[in-house]
Order: sequence, then C-alpha cells, then structure tokens
Amino acid sequence: MSEDFTITSTVTLNNGVEMERFGLGVWQAENGEATPAVAAAIKNGYRLIDTAKAYGNEADVRTGIEQGIAEAGISREDLFITTKLANPDHGYDSTLANFEGSLERLGLDYVDLYLIHWPVTGKYKDTWKAMEKIYDQGLAKAIGVCNFNQETMEDLLTDANIVPAVDQIELHPLLQQPDMVQYADDHNIHLEAWSPLGGGKVLNNPVIGQIAAKYGKSAAQILIRWSLQMGFTVIPKSVHEQRIIENAQVFDFALSKEDMDLIATLDEHYRTSYWLTSFDWYTGDAK
Repeated sequence: MSEDFTITSTVTLNNGVEMERFGLGVWQAENGEATPAVAAAIKNGYRLIDTAKAYGNEADVRTGIEQGIAEAGISREDLFITTKLANPDHGYDSTLANFEGSLERLGLDYVDLYLIHWPVTGKYKDTWKAMEKIYDQGLAKAIGVCNFNQETMEDLLTDANIVPAVDQIELHPLLQQPDMVQYADDHNIHLEAWSPLGGGKVLNNPVIGQIAAKYGKSAAQILIRWSLQMGFTVIPKSVHEQRIIENAQVFDFALSKEDMDLIATLDEHYRTSYWLTSFDWYTGDAK
C-alpha cells in the first residue's frame, strides 16, 4: 500500500465512489460547537465530514458546511458528507422517513454516505432494504454500516442485494480488530476508524510517546498516521481550529515498517468508550 497521502487522498469504494481517507468527526460536538469546527475544517482543507442524527448536531453541521464552502471557495460537490440512522429509527418505513429528516436538517439533496449506526437486533435487515432503496434513488452515493462485527455482517449479507461499502468501527492501536480487518478486506468493505485517538490511555501509551518523539510529532498525529497506513479512513474529532489543523499535519512523514510492527504488538482489545460497557451492541438498548 502506498504511504504517499494528502489531505484529499481517496479510496475507491466497492461501488466505484471515491471516499476521502481523512476527515472530521463531530461526535460530542454540542451547543453549537459543530458549526465553527466544520467551517474551520473545510477552510483548512478537510473534505470529509462525519455526523449522525444521534449526535444532535446535523443542523449545526449544515451551517458549518455553508460557512466552510463560502470561506474555501468550493462547492458542495467537493465535499463528502456522512450521516447515520439512529437506533430508535430502525425499520423500513421509519428509515425512509428519518433519512428525509437528516437531509432536511443538513440542507442537502443527497449525502455521500448513509450508515446504520448500530445493528439493532431483529430490525437491521428491514432497515437495510430501505437503505438500498435510498441508494437506488441516488439520495445516498454509498451506503454502509457502523459497529457491525463478522456475525452481524454475515447475517446482513444473507438477504442483502448490496454489500455495505463501509463499516465504521472503533480502531486504534489498543483495539486493532485484526479478524474484522481481514474479513472486511476479503469482502471489499472499506473500514473507517472511529475514536482513532483512543482517549487518554491510547494517547498516553509510552510506546506511542516514544515513536512520537522519534518523528517530532504528537501522539495524536502518530495515531492518525497509523490509521492511514493501515488502510482505514480516519475521522479524528476536535472543535478547536488549532487542533483541527494539527490533526491534518500527518502527510509530511511516514511510519517505518519497524514502527508499524512495533505498534502491532500493542493490541489489547481495549475499548475507549465507557458507555459501551452499558450498551447492548445487538439490540441497541441500554443494559
């Protein structure tokens, strides 16, 4: 795999759509924080913006997109916008109705990628049929899922007409999910890394710190670069313009094979998000 990336480098998804390898996530961007963050990201060269109905900030993202487009002198077609279906909205008719709601809040005629946020048991197959209709109508340039493992993906594929283009899952050096990475590669499903910076335990890992010192980079920049070299799309979240700029300063170096091999030894199946301990992956309900 090439290690020569830029901020607008893309991957070709399984339906031929080009998706950026690097972008901005806005999970937990609240109280209007998403608007200046999205605008700053677009102004500073970001082209992929990832939101979700469950984040409660699609309307703020809309304003940020409008401001960013104006400041950067680009068009909507230059951007890759992702949003997601929330857990309570699963089901065929509900998916169609809620997708329209997302489009309205985002002020868009289409999204580039629409994702099922979680695999709600007993519902995600009907939901996927609605996603396929949305795709067939051209309202989403690509469709995919989040947080599907091999079991749920296999179950989905038994009835699917369209293979998901993307699976967005938690990925960072302490949670490398090699079996899922291989499965996705075997099925031509592109992986997108959420929580790529992994919180304090990952950012403060001494090995990551040693590697960061070696390259004269921050721990966050090492983690982002690792995701890129692993082949993932990576969407670090920040609401501070200087951090948004710093997160994008990862295209002037490459991690050596020795350092990539060293990072490969760090996997300890560590999930960063505290709420996953009280969340049922398969029902989408709190335990």
